[in-house]
Amino acid sequence: MTTKLLSSVQMARFVAQGSLRLDAVVPPEMNAEGIEVLRGGMPGVPYGSSMPDAYPPESFARRLLELPSVAGALRSLVGPGPTVDHHAVHIREPHEGQAQPLHADAIIDVRTDAFDVQLMYYPQDVTLDMGGTLSVPGSHLRRTNESDTGRYQNLRGQSRLVCPAGTVVFLHHGLWHSGRRNDSDTVRYMFKIRFNPTVRQRRLWDTSDLGDPRVAEELATTFPWHEPAAARLEVYNRVLLWRSLTGDGSFDLDHWMTRVSNRPRREAI
Repeated sequence: MTTKLLSSVQMARFVAQGSLRLDAVVPPEMNAEGIEVLRGGMPGVPYGSSMPDAYPPESFARRLLELPSVAGALRSLVGPGPTVDHHAVHIREPHEGQAQPLHADAIIDVRTDAFDVQLMYYPQDVTLDMGGTLSVPGSHLRRTNESDTGRYQNLRGQSRLVCPAGTVVFLHHGLWHSGRRNDSDTVRYMFKIRFNPTVRQRRLWDTSDLGDPRVAEELATTFPWHEPAAARLEVYNRVLLWRSLTGDGSFDLDHWMTRVSNRPRREAI
């Protein structure tokens, strides 16, 4: 199977934004099949199942995960042989009149050197009135406990997904998001899988462009919901994660990590 690994610029964008979007990477015939499969429901799998155990070779989910762009992104983010934490089919009925509260899909997770990835697959065109998935770019490293953010209805810079059929989105497990209400006349389907890495997440992608100046530009991105001081905290947390992902303990942006980790050992004479 040929896979298309992510570039360093794409990885840096994921580290900064907490998500990676692949538009229309699933072919139309698979999307038509996918709607029927999701309409019928997907049986659950035990927590921590291997991918072969969770999804037999000819199953729809397995074929979805083996698409070159999908397989390459997954390998770049969590490496070979990830386990399936769980999966779920989300169905939003027309005019159902309610939405999920804004949340992260985990209890407080203090890992700075590892993360789980959630794949979200949309088998049909998602229009604005169909609701889609709302997310807050750059929120994934702001530690919260599940629906602590549920009281917030709208945040500056939030993104409401509008996408073509066959779009796959990868989310850092900590990204704040919610399924919005469906105000259209069409049933909306989404399939989600959460993956746990089984190897160290270090240089798993195509690192040939690691020195590209756009890497630092992506990592320094700020978002409208940031207040000035908070933006610095987010950049600091990204530097921690990028150092772990690359193995480069000297990487920094604007001296933030270097400054706060400064602990000289030389004795004054």
